[in-house]
Amino acid sequence: MMSDEREAIDTSETAPAGFEPVIVAFCCQYCAYAAADLAGSMRLQYSPNVRVVRLLCTGKTDPIFFLKAFEGGADGVFVAGCMEGNCHFVEGNLRAKQRVQHAKGLLDEVGIGGGRLEMYNMSAGEGAKFAAAADEMTERIRSLGPSPLRPEPGDAEAALQAALDGVEVAQA
Repeated sequence: MMSDEREAIDTSETAPAGFEPVIVAFCCQYCAYAAADLAGSMRLQYSPNVRVVRLLCTGKTDPIFFLKAFEGGADGVFVAGCMEGNCHFVEGNLRAKQRVQHAKGLLDEVGIGGGRLEMYNMSAGEGAKFAAAADEMTERIRSLGPSPLRPEPGDAEAALQAALDGVEVAQA
C-alpha cells in the first residue's frame, strides 16, 4: 500500500549534529534574482546555504530541474519569481507555480517530501523578502533533516554542481 511505503521513509527525523542543508534557489532574473542582488547590496544577512540559479523566467523551470537538484544532493529547493500578475513574460510565474505544485506531489509520492520544495513571489525591490525566503527555507530544511538522496557529506557539493550543470545548459 502506498501510504505504508511513505511511512517507511521518515523524512522528519532529527538532523544529525552539524547538519547544514544545501538549498537551491531557481530565480527569475527580473525580480527574484534582482531581489537577491539587492539583499547583497543592502548587506542583509541571510543563510549562506542557498545556491542561486538564475533563469530568464521561472516559467522556464521544469520539474526535472528540481528533481535533478535533489538527485545531486540538494536538501531543499525553492523557486522565486515575479509577483503574480506581474510577470515580464505574462504568465510564466503562474506556469512555474503549477509545476512546483506538481513536483511537490511527485516528491511526496517517492518519499522525499513535498515540503522540501516551495515557490515564492517577490519584486526586484524586495531584497528583504528574498533574505526571509532563504532563511525560512533553511530553517524548514534543518527541521526536516538531510534529504534521503543526499550523498556522503564530502561529496555533496561536487554532486550538486554536477546536477546543476545540466540546468545551466538548459537555460542558455
